[in-house]
Amino acid sequence: MKVEKISNLENFFKVVDSCVGKVELITGEGDRLNLKSKLAQYVSMANIFSNSDVLELEIVAYEEEDVDKIEKFLKNK
Repeated sequence: MKVEKISNLENFFKVVDSCVGKVELITGEGDRLNLKSKLAQYVSMANIFSNSDVLELEIVAYEEEDVDKIEKFLKNK
């Protein structure tokens, strides 16, 4: 799923942490970041989403229930 900007990273991380499967962020350069990793969350994500040059990213969840959780969060942000 494509993501433009997430304004509430803390709640986004809570949703990701509640996911049962693997969740990755794919940057514009094609890098894959494991969003279940606390290091990736607090270092990479904060920098990526605070950078106004980043226009669009992709989040990949491998379990259907995780996709539903993330999509619901993104719709209600």
